Amino acid sequence: MKIDTTNAHDFINDAEIWAEIERAEAPAPELVRDVLAKARERKGLSRFETAVLLQNTAPELDDEIFSAAHDVKNGIYGNRLVLFAPLYVTNECFNRCAYCGFKADNGDLDRRTLTDEQLASEVRVLEDLGQKRLLLVYGEHPKLGAKWMAHTMQVVYDTISEKSGEIRRVNVNCAPLDVEGFRELQQTGIGTYQCFQETYHRETYKKVHLSGHKANYLWRLNALHRAQEAGIDDVAMGALFGLYDPRFEMLALLTHAAELEKEYGVGPHTISFPRMEPALGADMSYNPPYAINKHDFKKIVAILRLAVPYTGLILTTRETAEYRKELINVGVSQISAGSRTYPGAYTDPEYDRPDVQQFCVGDSRSLDEVVRDVVSQGYLPSWCTACYRLGRTGEHFMELAKKGFIQKFCHPNALLTFDEYLNDYASPETREVGKKFIQTELAKIEDEKRRSTITKRVVRIDEGERDLYF
Repeated sequence: MKIDTTNAHDFINDAEIWAEIERAEAPAPELVRDVLAKARERKGLSRFETAVLLQNTAPELDDEIFSAAHDVKNGIYGNRLVLFAPLYVTNECFNRCAYCGFKADNGDLDRRTLTDEQLASEVRVLEDLGQKRLLLVYGEHPKLGAKWMAHTMQVVYDTISEKSGEIRRVNVNCAPLDVEGFRELQQTGIGTYQCFQETYHRETYKKVHLSGHKANYLWRLNALHRAQEAGIDDVAMGALFGLYDPRFEMLALLTHAAELEKEYGVGPHTISFPRMEPALGADMSYNPPYAINKHDFKKIVAILRLAVPYTGLILTTRETAEYRKELINVGVSQISAGSRTYPGAYTDPEYDRPDVQQFCVGDSRSLDEVVRDVVSQGYLPSWCTACYRLGRTGEHFMELAKKGFIQKFCHPNALLTFDEYLNDYASPETREVGKKFIQTELAKIEDEKRRSTITKRVVRIDEGERDLYF
């Protein structure tokens, strides 16, 4: 693969971003509330308006930020919460990233690349747990290119458990490819392509990415553009919080999202915001240059929800179970559950393996435990994949979402996938709690005809039909 940045878009202007941050310094309470009033209209925020909220230091106004984010999230997504699991296919990597356990010069890491048989075994375990949506995660190595990754995607789609059926959506987190490489993934049926810039600050980027393709800032910055050119219209971005000033990273994320919307008519399908966690052999990960406390991180999540209201916000198991509850309440719409972060992890009886994993996991609960807890908070677990299989993706999805589409279709589809989970995978305790919750949700549907239609499909699920959706 040739690394060519001749026509790359260089759209991150450090001076402009810092000027917005400085202009929003010490905002008056009236200005903060004006921004919050606009945010509640669910039309998004400018970089300056986002900076105003980030620069606020009044505790009572932070509480209003959290409240607004909760209301905006519920107004768009309702109480639906999408669940998925990561599946690490390889931890081989030739990049040297100072914060990552997979870095090439980490001689203490046990390197693994799954064979087709091992990958299929991992998939069957996940299917038997009830997972329907997977995120395949890859290190970057010259011998493991796009054709091989497309092949592993096909292995996942082709692996069907006798007990529980198939994986219905395969998302991919891999190193940037050229357009031809992305086209390989698109033709194999990729869901969302996910690539994090890690840090948008050039000087910091250079300091922490010491060698390998990842050391090329512009090549990575334009990865989502090339994915779009290849026909992948659901793309996902993120930053690794802890590498640089979070205010800068937040405004840079918005700049990146706006650039995609300008070029392709739609911004990111999802945004992720992982905090740096300890990793074997990566000293920086134990002492992040810009460590973020829980309050400020919660504020980042809430402001992201207000700034990009229709974009999915993904929360991983890096955070603890109790803290994840807080973050879900201020804007998160997708979570990983039952995650393990190394190749072969799901078939490994010893799941806590620092010698092979990418980072330490904060929430090690099983999928069943997470589902039961989510329901206890009043959220509806969803494994829906209808939009992707019906072609409601990219710009088309976003247009529908802004017209209330998510409430009209996604909530019923979440009910159907949740009922499927309860019948096929749940523990007796979770099944009992979940079945009562479904009846409560059905009773909330005011339109009698619509409630009847959805109820009939729930009955069909209970009678043995599967994969029903609107």
